[in-house]
Amino acid sequence: MAIEIGIHARLQEDMPAEHGSIPVWNAENWYYEDFEVGDKIRSLRRTISEGEAMQFNMMVMDLHPYVADQHFAEKEGVFGKRLVAGAQVFSYGLGLAATNCVNSFSYGYDRLRFIKPVFIGDTIYTIRENLSKEPKYDDMGLVKVSYSVFKEEGVQVLYCEHLMTVKYKDGQPEKSSQSRQAGVS
Repeated sequence: MAIEIGIHARLQEDMPAEHGSIPVWNAENWYYEDFEVGDKIRSLRRTISEGEAMQFNMMVMDLHPYVADQHFAEKEGVFGKRLVAGAQVFSYGLGLAATNCVNSFSYGYDRLRFIKPVFIGDTIYTIRENLSKEPKYDDMGLVKVSYSVFKEEGVQVLYCEHLMTVKYKDGQPEKSSQSRQAGVS
């Protein structure tokens, strides 16, 4: 059974009934048992502008000449133009396909790779895939999902795996683990 984004949402009781009965977009109520290995979602596309690239650089104090100095990037840089900071590509790429599942908690990230450069003005999108799940604790299992970020016409620019602890529906773990081999294109 594939879980639909935005369908299995926790309903709000602290507002007017006609509003509280409407599912909250991107606030899924999935449990460990609801994650199916192999399920994928694809995000909308998003173009990264020069203004937001510089705003991100200033917020995180990343003033490396490849991301903050147009003159250097064009005259001395390897790529001949400014890059978008890798941390920004990571943040945007995950944000594009992240869900706000109220029963899951970030456990960490593995296999983060910056595969190709992203430049100001590039358009990115993300494909998220459920890779594996296994019982972990008495009340939560471990789910691993991959994020593959692409630009333009399918050029992969980033790959990572996100580990999440997710609450069991009935407080009991499943007996077997499931997994799918992930790969970087």
